[in-house]
Amino acid sequence: MTDFLWNLGSFILAIGILVTIHEYGHFWVARRCGVKVERFSIGFGKLLWSKFGKDGTEYVIAMIPLGGYVKMLDERVEEVPEHLLDEAFNRKPVWQRIAVVAAGPLANFLFAVFALWLMFLIGVPSIKPIFDSTAPNTPASVIQPKELTQILAIDGHKVRDWDEVNLELVGAIGNKSLPITVAPLSSQSQASSAEQEVMTQGRTYQLNTENWTFDPDKESPITSLGLHIYRPKFEPIIDQVTPKSAAEEAGMIAGDKIISINGQPYTNWLTVVKSIQASANKSLPVVVERKGEKLTLIVTPHLAKGPEGKDVGVMGVAPQLPKWPENMRIQLEYGIVGSLQNALDRTWQLSLLSIKTFGKIFTGDVSVKSLSGPISIAQGAGRSAEYGFVNFIKFLALISVSLGIINLLPIPVLDGGHLMYYLIEAVTGKPVPEKVQDIGFRIGAALLLMLMSVALFNDFSRLS
Repeated sequence: MTDFLWNLGSFILAIGILVTIHEYGHFWVARRCGVKVERFSIGFGKLLWSKFGKDGTEYVIAMIPLGGYVKMLDERVEEVPEHLLDEAFNRKPVWQRIAVVAAGPLANFLFAVFALWLMFLIGVPSIKPIFDSTAPNTPASVIQPKELTQILAIDGHKVRDWDEVNLELVGAIGNKSLPITVAPLSSQSQASSAEQEVMTQGRTYQLNTENWTFDPDKESPITSLGLHIYRPKFEPIIDQVTPKSAAEEAGMIAGDKIISINGQPYTNWLTVVKSIQASANKSLPVVVERKGEKLTLIVTPHLAKGPEGKDVGVMGVAPQLPKWPENMRIQLEYGIVGSLQNALDRTWQLSLLSIKTFGKIFTGDVSVKSLSGPISIAQGAGRSAEYGFVNFIKFLALISVSLGIINLLPIPVLDGGHLMYYLIEAVTGKPVPEKVQDIGFRIGAALLLMLMSVALFNDFSRLS
């Protein structure tokens, strides 16, 4: 229940920010073009709060936080008094109507640039993209590393951490081949910063990705490609003990190192977890090392429901997080100008990725299962908020770009559909007949409903 409320709160905050930014773009440009705005609403449905401003606009917060709208004076919607006709949206020149409609998506892109600029200015601690092996019979199996190896570039684009690798790989889905430049970590550590910049230490492999596919619900593009991400050894050392847990009842404390369970020695935390999960309600002798001494404690794991709904044993402890070697860490942090340049580059990269992904959904290279609805977005908002402010604004930037791209799709009822009609009018000198527009809006509404239904179905499938 706590997770649900946290995710819901994070979702409302995220959507509230992004919708406000989007609608404010429409509102700001409309006012600059002399259009009278009657209502600025965040959300739909029943009004929770409203106030009339000195400009005559009613500002509203409504109950359903899944969007918003800017209601402008328009003869196509209602009768307009003669003295206000010059403030009606439909009476404005076509280039002003185009500007008003395009301002919403543009505001989303500008917000993404600002959010990413702030993120890079604050600094993002990250990990270099280092792998230790590749899986057989996968595209990456042509690379046979003899030591820890760092990815320097994918398809000619420099990558600095796993996030950037992930973005490049998602954008490459459907390609027949994929060039990846790698180098042993030892050579990177010894190389000068200038040498690393031009990647003189790297070797480029051509990966055959013609038959490369992956299920986004079960694996990442990194693992499906066959790359085994290096992770430091997760030693079985306890960092936290949950109150009233099986571990506390047995007398475990933070700092204890698990040596063996039921006579079986353990040196890795993941194997400890598997052993405990398979031993619900069973009394187990656990040998721990505490301040140089070995103690034997009797632990009876409590019965609980696992992630897939199966009964598992739970001890109630959290491990110490492993420490990454200094030469594997990276701080993505820049000055004011450098942060802006990186923010612009990342926004452009995310925009291209979104466009490519939509195109590949329609061509079948990317499964419709990759579409996400409000439930997945809420979970993403909650997780990013848990990891801190920097991760949350990075999430906002990603969703803001996606929102901008979606709204520019040439589907009637979306901003892109309106822009399509106005561009036709600008070229022909005549507005698209209302009957044609009405048919288009009906088709657009049906397409949008279908996409939303698929996204919601995917969301519920992931929950089951």
